[in-house]
Amino acid sequence: MRFRHPDGSIVHLSYCTNVHPAETLDGVRAQLRDHCEPVRRRLGRDRLGIGLWLAREAARVLINDPAELRALRAELDSRGLEVVTLNGFPYEGFGADEVKYRVYRPDWTEPERLAHTTDLARLLAALLPDDVTEGTISTLPLAWRTPYATDPGAARTARAALTTLAQRLDALAELTGKSIRIGLEPEPGCTVETTADAIAPLTDVGHERIGICVDTCHLATSFEDPDTALDALTAAGIPVVKSQLSAALHAEHPHLPEVRTALAAFAEPRFLHQTRTSTAAGLRGTDDLDEAVAGGALPDSTPWRAHFHVPLHAPPAPPLTSTLPVLRATLARLVGGPVPLTRHLEVETYTWQALPAELRPRTRTQLADGIAAELTLARDLLVDLGLKELP
Repeated sequence: MRFRHPDGSIVHLSYCTNVHPAETLDGVRAQLRDHCEPVRRRLGRDRLGIGLWLAREAARVLINDPAELRALRAELDSRGLEVVTLNGFPYEGFGADEVKYRVYRPDWTEPERLAHTTDLARLLAALLPDDVTEGTISTLPLAWRTPYATDPGAARTARAALTTLAQRLDALAELTGKSIRIGLEPEPGCTVETTADAIAPLTDVGHERIGICVDTCHLATSFEDPDTALDALTAAGIPVVKSQLSAALHAEHPHLPEVRTALAAFAEPRFLHQTRTSTAAGLRGTDDLDEAVAGGALPDSTPWRAHFHVPLHAPPAPPLTSTLPVLRATLARLVGGPVPLTRHLEVETYTWQALPAELRPRTRTQLADGIAAELTLARDLLVDLGLKELP
C-alpha cells in the first residue's frame, strides 16, 4: 500500500510474510497464492506491499538461478503484490516447533550472516518495482548478548562485516541504480537491546546505508520513550531505515494472581518472549515469559511488558492490554511531521499461531481477515496523520 506524505514523498506500508513460515521457494510461492493475494483482495486494493521473508534455502535458489528470480518477480506482479522491504532477521527455521534462541544465529560475527544479507540485497534490487529506487532490509542487532559480551573481538568482527556490507551496497547501487539500506533491529536480550544501544556501533560503521529498524513492540518492551529515542537517533545522524509496526503485551499490575494467570496463557514453547519492567534502579528483565510468571525473577510493583507481538486491532482481554499507544506515538513521530523520518513501514505480527488457543485463527480465511484488519488499522492511522492513500 502506498501513501503520499504531505511533503510529496511516497510512504510504503506492507505486512511481513514471516507469519507464513516457508523455507523453500515453492513455499514462498504458496504464501503469495494462499495468503498474500487473499489479503489484498479483502482490502479491495489493486496493489499490496509485502515485507518478504526469504530463508537461506529460498534465497540461494534465487541467487543461483536468474530464471527463478524473474519468475518470482513476474508472479508478484501478476498477483498485485510489490516488495520494497525484506525481513532479513531470521536466517532459517523460523517455522520450527521451537525457535527460541536459534533465531539469533548466525550473527554478525559469523560469515554466513554477511553472505546471506548480501544475497538478500541483490535479490531485493531485482524485486523492487520499476518505479521504486530504494529498498530496505531489517537484520538482527549484531548478536544475542552472550557469548558476544565476553568475546573481546566480537565487536570488531561485527563492525568489519557491516563495513564490508556497506561497500557491497555501494557497488550494488552503482551497478543497478537501486539503493538498498540495512537496518539493525534492536531487540530485548540482544547486544543492541535499545535504540540507545544502537548509536555507538552504527556511528562506528558510519555509513548512510546502514541504519536502524525501529520495531515498536521491541521499543515498548524496553520501556523506551518514542520521542526520546527518535530525538537521540536524529541527533546522532542515524537513519531510521524502516519501522516495524507491532504491539507488545502489557500487564499493569503483575502482582495480582489473575494477571499472572492471564500472562501465563501467552507463555509458549516456540518463540522467546523477553519480559521487562522499568524500576527506579533501571530496567529488569527475563529472557522468557515463563521465567517471569513463575515468580521471583522480576519485581512486580511496576508494570511488565513482554515481547509478544499481539494483533494490532485486537488487544488481549483484561486484565492485560497491548502497547498500541506506543505504536501510535512512534508512528506520529516517524511520519506525522513535515518530513517523514522513514518511508518504509511493515506490520509484523508473526505470532498468530502462538497466541493462546482460543485466540488463534483456525483457517486461512480467519488469518487473512486478521491481517487485513491490522493493515486497515495501520492505514487509518496514516490517513489520520495527513497521508493520502494512493491507488
